[in-house]
Amino acid sequence: MQYMMLICGKETDVLPPDEQAALIADTEEWVKEMDGRGVRRIGNRLRLTEAATTVRVRDGETLLSDGPFAETKEQILGFDLIECADLEEALEVASRHPSARHGSIEVRPLWPFDEED
Repeated sequence: MQYMMLICGKETDVLPPDEQAALIADTEEWVKEMDGRGVRRIGNRLRLTEAATTVRVRDGETLLSDGPFAETKEQILGFDLIECADLEEALEVASRHPSARHGSIEVRPLWPFDEED
């Protein structure tokens, strides 16, 4: 089963240099471990929300607006697509991600194309 991990946090939060360096090192170690386990398919950081454009189509008209999809205190900072045996393993993988210590990680199963419900 595939799961999307949405890594959330406040993009305006600035960590002290030593904490930032530790977070980067810990994240690189997490990526190496999850790649080694064969559960991580792809992942990356996202640019700041100021680079986002939201697309909506209403009554046949395409509406574009700058910024994130919703007004929130936290933003989606990155993502990882993982493939795990079940939700329990997906949650274990997410709980080991270093960003869980500073923000939150939403874990959501992908909806296979051949599944209706």
